[in-house]
Amino acid sequence: MKYIVILCDGMADEPLEELGERTPLEAARTENMDSLAEISEIGMVRTVPEGMAPGSDTANLSVIGYDPRKYYTGRSPLEALSIGADMAPDDVSFRCNLVTLSEEEDRYEDRHVLDHSSGEISTEEAAELVRALSEGLKREGYEFYVGTSYRHLLIQKSGKVTELTAPHDILTKRIGDYLPKDEVLREMMVKSYDILKDHPVNAKRRAEGKNPANSAWFWGAGTRPALMSFEKKNGVKGAMISAVDLLKGIAVGAGMDNIIVEGANGGLDTNYAGKAKAAVKALTEDGYDFVYVHIEAPDEMGHQGSYRDKITAIERIDERIVGPVRAGLENAGTDFRMLILPDHPTPVRVRTHTADPVPYLLYDSRKKAEGRKTYSEKTGAETGIFEEQGSRLLDHLLSEQS
Repeated sequence: MKYIVILCDGMADEPLEELGERTPLEAARTENMDSLAEISEIGMVRTVPEGMAPGSDTANLSVIGYDPRKYYTGRSPLEALSIGADMAPDDVSFRCNLVTLSEEEDRYEDRHVLDHSSGEISTEEAAELVRALSEGLKREGYEFYVGTSYRHLLIQKSGKVTELTAPHDILTKRIGDYLPKDEVLREMMVKSYDILKDHPVNAKRRAEGKNPANSAWFWGAGTRPALMSFEKKNGVKGAMISAVDLLKGIAVGAGMDNIIVEGANGGLDTNYAGKAKAAVKALTEDGYDFVYVHIEAPDEMGHQGSYRDKITAIERIDERIVGPVRAGLENAGTDFRMLILPDHPTPVRVRTHTADPVPYLLYDSRKKAEGRKTYSEKTGAETGIFEEQGSRLLDHLLSEQS
């Protein structure tokens, strides 16, 4: 028996007037998910425990089977694992976003977050900017690390975890009320604007009509995590397919292998087909029992407030991942159980995460279940099946090992 999770980051949403009171998932053409829905278990799951912040960190830990209340130590340390940053037990890691702030105001505090991702800046461009920050903000005990796209890291030796605000939670808002109380972090952010605003990379981006990455933004602080081995915990050999350092870091911490797919970038134009092909190969040729395929695109489109692009992302997942993975495993004669779900909602109306339960679809290739005609937030709620503790859903997926 083989097992696969297709994690559609931020896919769940709210009914929108522009879509005739349908959600983007309901409005999207999802022939493959819907054909599975008719013969699959459909239900709802709470991936974010009550009282915890609704992030991709806590939610994905839940889906992979790790209770965030026990294992979560912060988002950035998980990303640090991915890029191989060496952390001592008392070190603190911070996510360093490259963001776009408004530029017409005189004071840094009066600026607004326009784009938490700087137009999904390329990793090559971002690396130049992070190197400029590393040189211009050089300070003993602090070190920058290059990540992917707009997502990077700052590690403080012998640091202290402090409460910080995620930039995607305050889009269009004045930043003065959300800056770090820590004087060093605050000073570094203010100085980062002076370093980045006229950098040649940003001059070129402005000329091309792209958002400049004109400030660093620190958030997601935490200390080094300690996850139990996924294989020892579950008795299956697992692999991760994701473009995002957070998910790669969870895999490293859990002793899972990361499968790198060329062209996978965490954006709307990621290599969907390449992820599907890699997943099938991992399960049918490379000796893996479990594969976790993570697709970031719906979440990013939710943050951007674009229901059209979010629908496009969902349709591409359905056409280029769900369909080919099912066909590939069936053609190989492999028995498999497939779990499809978001980690959390990212409603386009609010442009940030919420902690509401999400719909899941669980398909078993050996037997049909009594499902629904479509897979959506509405049909998930209609069945009455509800898992309160998200970290138990993986046990349900793996419950029929053979």
